[in-house]
Amino acid sequence: MKTTALLVLGIALVAIGLMPAVALGGGAGMARPAIEMKSNLAGKKVIATPGKLGIYYWDVEKKAGGKIRCTGSCLTKWPAVFVKSPVDKHVKGVMATFGTIKRGGKLQLTVNGLPAYTYEGDTPGVVKCDGVEGWHAVRAG
Repeated sequence: MKTTALLVLGIALVAIGLMPAVALGGGAGMARPAIEMKSNLAGKKVIATPGKLGIYYWDVEKKAGGKIRCTGSCLTKWPAVFVKSPVDKHVKGVMATFGTIKRGGKLQLTVNGLPAYTYEGDTPGVVKCDGVEGWHAVRAG
């Protein structure tokens, strides 16, 4: 019973955005690591956290073959999206491929093979830094 209550609390906190850079792992009965969301970017759909924060990738990491390059002060501005356990490769209703990469002792979500981040200045439903300094919102589809 305690485990169920903690899981429900964790899902509720993610849903209301109190844990924006942390998503729960995949698997049957678990919360989805990401959703598709209509954004403020000319009506384009983007991939977002369950708390509706846009998920971004960085050109530097794309050129590095998906290896983590955002460290130190970069992580303050661009918080990594962590998951508690490996995630399902495909999520119903979300046009992207998911996975994880190890970052220290944690698992960081990957979307389409690239480490996933949010932006510190975003608010739920609003994507502010698409195309800024090599950072891009992950488009759905």
